[in-house]
Amino acid sequence: MDKKLPQANYEPRSYDLHGLHGISDRTLAMHFKLYEGYVTQTNALTAKINQFLADGKVDQEEMPVYSELKRRYGFEYNGMVLHEYYFDNLMIDGSPDPGTHSPFRQATERSFGSYEAWKGDFIGVGKMRGVGWAVCYLNPSNGRLTNHWITLHETGTVAGFIPVLVMDVWEHAFILDYKPAERIDYIEAFFSNVNWKTVEHRLERTIAPTSTSAAA
Repeated sequence: MDKKLPQANYEPRSYDLHGLHGISDRTLAMHFKLYEGYVTQTNALTAKINQFLADGKVDQEEMPVYSELKRRYGFEYNGMVLHEYYFDNLMIDGSPDPGTHSPFRQATERSFGSYEAWKGDFIGVGKMRGVGWAVCYLNPSNGRLTNHWITLHETGTVAGFIPVLVMDVWEHAFILDYKPAERIDYIEAFFSNVNWKTVEHRLERTIAPTSTSAAA
């Protein structure tokens, strides 16, 4: 007998980020709407996938459609979660760099030799051609940081590593404020709005946190 599977529906989170330096409220309003779309699609795909699993198996004739849903699921789900990381590590009246004694700065020095070397590498990742994300990850097994390019939302993530600083470099993140060739100006604006307390809090994690927006 088919059973209705339990489903945790996600709700879009709200962010008060008006008045950021170099990232306009108009850009943020558009960006929030795009994020809400990822939440909606994640919920819709979960419901569709659960329909296939109601009888406890995926039949051979169901496999083509099921496979495409699962592939899309990774894109939409990661799109939702990465945007939450991104908005969470921004703040009004942020700071372009962490303090001298910041745990994050100390982690970059252990991992890269200096904060400047880490930042140069992170900015280099953010300037790469294509659409995606620049993400600084924490390896929870040894406390070292590495910077990675994430194509779209899901290609290039490191299993078990914890996102510490997440920067969206899809053009929708800056195109209303900067020309495509001015991405470096957007990156500089991003750094001027970083919430380093949030970044430092992520360093304390021993497992990668999931979205906090799931409803029972």
